[in-house]
Amino acid sequence: MKFANLQFNYFFLALAGLAVVYYFAAKKKKALLSNFANAHLLKSIAVSFSQKKENTRVMLLLLALLLMIIALLRPQWGFVWQDVQQRGADIFVAVDVSKSMLTRDVLPSRLERVKLAIEDLTSQLQGDRIGLIAFSGSAFVQCPLTIDYNGFLLTANDLNAGIIPRPGTNIASAINQAIESFSAGSEGTSRILIIITDGESHEGDAVGAAAKAAESKIKIHTIGVGTTEGELISIPDENGKTGFLKDDQGQVIKSRLNESILQEIALKSGGTYIKSTPMQFGLDFLYKNKIISTDQKELTTSREKKLLERFQIPLGLALLLLCWEPFISKRDE
Repeated sequence: MKFANLQFNYFFLALAGLAVVYYFAAKKKKALLSNFANAHLLKSIAVSFSQKKENTRVMLLLLALLLMIIALLRPQWGFVWQDVQQRGADIFVAVDVSKSMLTRDVLPSRLERVKLAIEDLTSQLQGDRIGLIAFSGSAFVQCPLTIDYNGFLLTANDLNAGIIPRPGTNIASAINQAIESFSAGSEGTSRILIIITDGESHEGDAVGAAAKAAESKIKIHTIGVGTTEGELISIPDENGKTGFLKDDQGQVIKSRLNESILQEIALKSGGTYIKSTPMQFGLDFLYKNKIISTDQKELTTSREKKLLERFQIPLGLALLLLCWEPFISKRDE
C-alpha cells in the first residue's frame, strides 16, 4: 500500500491532541460530579445522561475523523496497466536563486516572475519529462526528470533565495549538474536545458561548460530576467522591513541583466537566447517554437502501472460512522 498525500500526515497529531483534550475534560467532569453527589445519587439525578454512551459517541466521531484523515492521504493499492504516450524530449529548467533574483525591476520580483512562468510552461507540456535545477554559488537537482507535473510544480513553488547555502552565481555549476543528471538515463532522447537567470555569473567557466554540454548533445536555451538598467536588490531586514543588499564596504548593490554571457552560452550549444519582457516571459514561445517544432521526436507509447485509488473505502466508513452517531441515545435505557 502507498499513500500519495503524505504531506497531510500532521493531521494525526491534531487528532491525537483532540483525543487528549477530551480525555482530561471527561476526567475533570467526572471529578466535579463526584464532588457534587455520590455515584448512586447521580444515577437518579441525571437520568437523562449516560457518560458511557457519551464516550461512545465521542469515540465514533474520533474514529470518523481518523478515517477521513486516512482518506485525505489517498491510500493506493493494486494497479492496472495504462498506455502512456511520451515524447522524446527531456527538459531541465535551471533557475537562478541567488539574491540578485530578489530584484524588483520585474514585478513582483525576478524569482516570483520565474515561478509564474514555470507554471504556465507546465500547463503546455505534452508528455515531456521535466526536471528542476536550482543554482546560485552551487547547483542541486531539486526535482529529477519526471512526468509528474504536479510534483514538479510543488518543487518549483518552493524555490527561494535561501535554498542554496552557498552564495554567488555560478551558471557553469548548473550546466555541469545538468550534464550529470541527463547522463543518468536519457540516452536516445532530445536533451534540453533552459537556464533562467539575470546573467550575473561570478564563478566558473559558463561558456566552457556550454561547449561541454554541446558535446553531450545537450542544447541550452537561455532566458534573461531583469533590465539592463538594473535595480537595487530588495531584501527583508531583521525586523521584517524591506532593505537593500549591501557589499562588504556598506555600498548598496545594483543588479543588472547581463545578456552577453547568456547569448554566448546559447550560441555555444546551438540554443536560443530570449530576453524576458513584461508582456512575454519567453518560456511559452521557447517551448512552442523551439522545442516542439525541432527537438521533440514522434510520440512513443509505453505501458506503465497505475496504482488504484482506495480513498473511497475509509471515506465511506467515516460517513457511515457520522450517520450512526446521532442515533446513539444520551441516556441509559
